[in-house]
Amino acid sequence: MQKTLDRVLSKAGLGSRTEARRWISEGRVAINGKKTQTPDVWVDSDRDRVTFDGRPLKAASKQYLLLYKPKGYITTYKDPEHRPTVYDLLKNVEEFLSPVGRLDLDTSGLLLMTNDTALADFVSSPASHVPKTYLVKASPILTAEQLDHLRSGIELSDGPTRPAEVRHLRNSATCTFFEITITEGRNRQVRRMVEALGAKVSKLVRTAIGPIEISGLEIGKFRSLTTDEIKQLRGASPTGQAPLAPDPCP
Repeated sequence: MQKTLDRVLSKAGLGSRTEARRWISEGRVAINGKKTQTPDVWVDSDRDRVTFDGRPLKAASKQYLLLYKPKGYITTYKDPEHRPTVYDLLKNVEEFLSPVGRLDLDTSGLLLMTNDTALADFVSSPASHVPKTYLVKASPILTAEQLDHLRSGIELSDGPTRPAEVRHLRNSATCTFFEITITEGRNRQVRRMVEALGAKVSKLVRTAIGPIEISGLEIGKFRSLTTDEIKQLRGASPTGQAPLAPDPCP
């Protein structure tokens, strides 16, 4: 399979594609014994021999982490605005891992990090229908009819959403708490669905992806997935419904 050289280095677990492009421009990378400074050159991983600082690339050991992302962190490797990133929470992790999907700055909760690109693509692809579950605090109070709209699908600027599983939890004096499970991964999808109802999300926490749950993990911390969890994630079905996690939106 052919990939650009910067992507080959990144997928080998050496670092981000931005770092890979810098290393290539510095002349530290060679293809079949010949140094190149072109990061966009195509490489056939089955035929071409790529070396970094004179050493052949080795396939990185697969790692799978579950991170409880706090609010206020972004999921890119570096930020030109110098905001904290999730990589600041992974300082002791040697392999370069990529987030599976994204969580925006104001959303907290479960974020999978891995260098297994096949699994990441499966979980992220809308075609896989892997369910993602969120706890939502929205205001003003949503009616039963509005929650039914979320269940049946909402018309957004990029088309109608798929039907969602919605569980009403409780109302306070000014807002509604509910759990929603979607099988897509559009940009800011849950927030946009609620906004389409004329309401606003004030707190959003992702609690599960497929069978993998965030419960029991301290915010800002991470752990490795177990072998069983990895197997379950590979076989995650569209009908999988994560059990309700403790309410993090008091």
